[in-house]
Amino acid sequence: MSELSGLPTGIGSLPHKATAEALELIFKCCPQIPFWPQLPKRDMREGMLAQFSEGLPCIEISAAGVVFNPSDKEKKLEEFYANLISPESDYKKDPFKINQEYAQGLYAFYQRLEGSNLSQVKYIKCHITGPFTFAASLKNEKGVALLHDPVFMQVIIEGLARKALWQIKFLEEFGKKIIIFIDEPYLGCFGSAYTPINKEGVIKGLGNLFQKIKNFTGVLTGIHCCGNTDWSIFTDIPTLDIINFDAFNYQDKLLLYADNLKVFFNNDRILCWGIVPTQEFSDKITTAALVKKINDGIDVLAKKGVDRGKLSGNLLLSPSCGMGTLTPDKAESILKTLSEISEKIRG
Repeated sequence: MSELSGLPTGIGSLPHKATAEALELIFKCCPQIPFWPQLPKRDMREGMLAQFSEGLPCIEISAAGVVFNPSDKEKKLEEFYANLISPESDYKKDPFKINQEYAQGLYAFYQRLEGSNLSQVKYIKCHITGPFTFAASLKNEKGVALLHDPVFMQVIIEGLARKALWQIKFLEEFGKKIIIFIDEPYLGCFGSAYTPINKEGVIKGLGNLFQKIKNFTGVLTGIHCCGNTDWSIFTDIPTLDIINFDAFNYQDKLLLYADNLKVFFNNDRILCWGIVPTQEFSDKITTAALVKKINDGIDVLAKKGVDRGKLSGNLLLSPSCGMGTLTPDKAESILKTLSEISEKIRG
C-alpha cells in the first residue's frame, strides 16, 4: 500500500452550492484520491439519508425530510426484493442507481474525470451512508427505529450495498482503482446507553455489506466514524480495508487498541487519520502541530509493538469529518491544510 502513503482525500460533504467550485477545490487539494462531493446546501436531496433513499421501500422524502411511510408495505417489499434478485446488467437502468437530481456532485465529478488528464489520479473515492446510521435515523409505523426492525434493517443493508455497487460500475470506466467509504457517525456512540446494539450484530451487518462490495476486484472498502467507539468492531471485520477516525479529537482513544491494530496492519490494511478538525478549525491550528500529532501517535503505537513501517506506509489523511455545514472559505482552508500535511508527511 506504499503508493497510498500520506495521500489526502475527503469524507464527502462540502458546503458549496456550485458543483464547479467544489470540484475545483477537490482536484486542487486531493489530486491523487479525488472524491465526489455531497452538496446538502444545494438541495435537501443531497443530505446523507435522502441521497441514498431511492429504491428503498417505504422510505420517502417529504417537506419534513426523510420519513418512513408504511402504506402498501408488503407490496413495496416484494418489489424491492424482485429488483434485488434480478439485477440490471446496464448500470444506467439499475433500479438502485443514484439519479442526478439527488447527486449533482457525483455527475459533475464524472464529467470532470471524463474531461481531465488522469495521470495524477491513483484512486477514485466514493461513499454511502452506513446502514446503522441510516436505520437509526428513521422510525417505523410503531415508532421503533428501523435499526430494531429486522426486516427493514436487512433491506437497508442490501439496498445500500447496491448503491455502492452502482457507484463502482458508474466510475470504473476510468480505469482507476476505487475506494468506497461507509459513513457511520452513529457508531461513534457505540457502547453507550444511546446505542443499544451489540458488537456481533454490527460486525455481521457491516461484514455482509463489505463482502458484497469486495466481489469487485481491486476495490478498497473503508469506514468513517467521527466519534469515539470500540475500534475493535472495525479491526475484526476481515473485508474492511481502511479505518478512518477523528485523529484530532480521539487519537488517544484509538491508541488503546494497539493489539487489535497489530492484527489489522498484519493483513496489510490502512489507517486514515482524520487529522484536520472541521468544526474546531481556526487559524491557530498549524500544519506543524498536526504533523507532530500524527508522528506522536505513530511513536506510541510502534512502542506498543505495531509495525512502524506499516503505520507509515499504510497511512491516508483526511479531515476529521464532512464539511457540509461549514462555509466554503473554511472548507477551503481545511483542505489546503490537509494538502500541506500530506506534503510534509510524504517528504
